[in-house]
Amino acid sequence: MATIDVPEQVSVLADAEALRKACKGWGTDEKAIISVLGHRNAVQRKQIRLAYEDLYQEDLIKRLESELSGDFEKAVYRWILDPADRDAVLANVAIKKLSPDHHVIVEISCTRSPEELLAVRRAYQARYKHSLEEDVAAHTKGDTRKAWNKLLMFNRDRSYSGGLRSCREDLRPSEIAPTSIDITTSNRGGQSDSGGLRSSRHIKEVKGCPSLVPEMLSDDQLLVALVSAFRYDGEEINTRVANSEAKILHEAVKDKEFNHEEIIRILSTRSKMQLMATFNRYRDDHSTTITKNLEGDSGDEFLKALRTTIRCLNDPKKYFEKVLRNSIRRVGTDEDALTRVIVTRAEKDLKDIKELYHKRNSVPLDQAVAKDTTGDYKALLLTLLGRED
Repeated sequence: MATIDVPEQVSVLADAEALRKACKGWGTDEKAIISVLGHRNAVQRKQIRLAYEDLYQEDLIKRLESELSGDFEKAVYRWILDPADRDAVLANVAIKKLSPDHHVIVEISCTRSPEELLAVRRAYQARYKHSLEEDVAAHTKGDTRKAWNKLLMFNRDRSYSGGLRSCREDLRPSEIAPTSIDITTSNRGGQSDSGGLRSSRHIKEVKGCPSLVPEMLSDDQLLVALVSAFRYDGEEINTRVANSEAKILHEAVKDKEFNHEEIIRILSTRSKMQLMATFNRYRDDHSTTITKNLEGDSGDEFLKALRTTIRCLNDPKKYFEKVLRNSIRRVGTDEDALTRVIVTRAEKDLKDIKELYHKRNSVPLDQAVAKDTTGDYKALLLTLLGRED
C-alpha cells in the first residue's frame, strides 16, 4: 500500500500558482513546495507541470532545479518526474557511473511489471536517443561482446506477446547507427507444451538464429537479458517446470557454474509467479534458499547481480527493506539509495516495506529516517513516508 496522503479534491491551477509563489522573490519557500508536491500522486504531478507551463511558459522542473540544491533538489527532481521517466534517469545514472551500479539496473528490471519496464525502455529511448539495452551492452569488454551481439541479434527478431510491436519500430531510421545494439527485446508470452516459455535450448533449432556461448556469459549479459524481458504477468504456474528448473538451478549452483546460460534463461524469461514456485521447490528439496547457496566472493560482480536478481524477483518488499536498512546503517547515509526506494515505492508498497522494516529492526522507518537526515530533505522524505515532521 502507498504511504502518501493525497487530498480527495485538488486544483492543479491553484497548485501551479502556489509553486510559482514559492519560487518567486528572495529565497525559496521549500515548505510550500513540499506541502504541494508531497501530497500529489503521479497523475496530479504531471497535470501540475502542464498547468504551470501553460500559465507561465516555463518548465516547472527546470525552475525547481534552479531554486533547490543538494539531496533535497535531487529528491524533488526524482519525485516530480513521471515514474517511467524517473526509472530511465535512475538507470542512466547507474550505468554512467565510473563503477556502474548494476543492482539498480537489476532492481528496475525485476521489480517493475512487464508493462512498466516496457514504458521505462521507451522513456529511456525518448530521453537519451538510444536504447537502455545499448547502454548496458556498451559496458561489456573483450570477447564478451561477441556473446552479447549473438543474444541481441536473436532477440531483435522476436516480437512482444499479445500483438505488441517490436520496439525497433519505435526507432526512427536516423537513430539507428550501423553498429548500434539498439533493439528492445521481449520474451514470447506464449507457453510451450510444458507450460513454460521457450527454453534457450530451442534457439539452435530456429533457422538463422545464432547459438549462444555459455562460457562467455557475464553479469552484463544477465543485465541485458533482464532489461529486455517482457514476462508473462499472470498467476498460472507449471509445477512440473518448477520442479525441473529447481534441479537445473541446483546443479549449476552445486558445480559453481553461476554464469551458466540456463540460469540466465530461467531468470530472464519465466514469470515471477513461476519463479517463486521454482525457488520454493529449491528450498523444499534442499532445506535452504538458493540465495544462501549463492553466497560467496563479495567481489564477484556476477554473483552479486545474480543474488540481487533472485531477491528482487522472489520478494521485492524484503529486498527494498534491506536496501533501506543498509542505506541508513552504513557509516554515512547512502542518500541515493534512501531517496530511490522512498520515491519509487511511496505510491506502491512503501507502507508494507515500512512494516517489514519495523519488524526487522525494532525501530519505525520514519524514526530512523528522521534521525539520519536533516532539513528540507528530511521533511520531504517524511512526508512521502506519511508522517509530517
